[in-house]
Amino acid sequence: MIRRAALAAAVLLVLSACGSGDGREASAPRTTPSPVVEPAETHTNHTPSATPAKPKPLRAGERRVEVTMPAAYTPSAPTGVGTDDYRCFLLDPKVAKDSFVTGFNVLPGNPDVVHHVILFRVPPDMVGQAEKKDAETPGEGWTCFGTSGLGNDGSIDDAPWLGAWAPGGAEQLYGKGLGEEFPAGSAVVMQVHYNLLAGAEPDTSGAELRLTENPRTKALQTMLLPAPVELPCRSGKTGPLCDRAAALKDVQARFGRGPGSTANYLHVLCGGAPIGPVQSCTREITTPQTIRGVAGHMHLLGKSLKIETNPGTPRARTVLNIPIWNFDDQRSVPTKPIRLAKGDTVRITCRHTQELRDLLPSFKDQPERYVMWGEGTTDEMCLGIVLVTKP
Repeated sequence: MIRRAALAAAVLLVLSACGSGDGREASAPRTTPSPVVEPAETHTNHTPSATPAKPKPLRAGERRVEVTMPAAYTPSAPTGVGTDDYRCFLLDPKVAKDSFVTGFNVLPGNPDVVHHVILFRVPPDMVGQAEKKDAETPGEGWTCFGTSGLGNDGSIDDAPWLGAWAPGGAEQLYGKGLGEEFPAGSAVVMQVHYNLLAGAEPDTSGAELRLTENPRTKALQTMLLPAPVELPCRSGKTGPLCDRAAALKDVQARFGRGPGSTANYLHVLCGGAPIGPVQSCTREITTPQTIRGVAGHMHLLGKSLKIETNPGTPRARTVLNIPIWNFDDQRSVPTKPIRLAKGDTVRITCRHTQELRDLLPSFKDQPERYVMWGEGTTDEMCLGIVLVTKP
């Protein structure tokens, strides 16, 4: 029998490439996208050239630190096939005292090609390893399908994320008195997913971190909730990639056998996965914790997403409900404290549809295929991101 911890670690190796908001304070808490429009209208353009919003005022005890790629990077498909490039860049915020990250603002240099950004924490004892990896890789940064590639991935119950940005994202703040631990001497790895369907123009992205040295800050952890995606070709549609085995080999060719095998890993993690447009995964809580924020992530074929606690019981509660998915609006949702005990459950449910292939520019000239979990813009994901504190 596969042990849950070992499986979780294997799944995490390929989950960190997902981008979304991640439960920090947003400018306006929400449980549904706004404005609510029909799915065909929400997917007309997936590379909006958004001007960064004006930063929110600093709170007491906070300061800002900006980090930027040292030089421009021009994306390309690292395996020689596919339309996606994941690149990691090592950034040094020069933090001399133990701190907490209380918010962040990702600054995409070229929004036309930046699909999403994830910020990973690099502890002081791993900075040398990261510097060595950066120095040994030609050009800026290194290829990083899956995680940052540094081996500090932990588990899907405690992912080393500082923050993430996707279309529609703006500056994100943790709740008052909450923050991600950031010891003195820590660094940041910024993983950028470039969508080559939008071109291969140079990019110089960066981010602003909010920091506090307040020792009373409560430490946040990031829990990832993935679920399978299994979308066969539509009735009457044919092609070589309509065979699941062939589609899986294609994903593995583009991203490697590890990241390319997530679809199969998720079947084990989630206890099997029926084929069809609706997929879910239920996880049991193993230690007491309190939910502080939540977000969801899918790609272009997403229709709806829901995250619930203790579904099917008298204590059932909907934490996040997005009835009409809008890829260009992946803002996070802060929550009032939701306390979970050992044995409670959390479930994510996603609905996708192949019908959107006929409506979206990104699928023009793309072959019909069996769609499963993959890192690419035209692959799919079903992911919940939950920020928690623990006693």
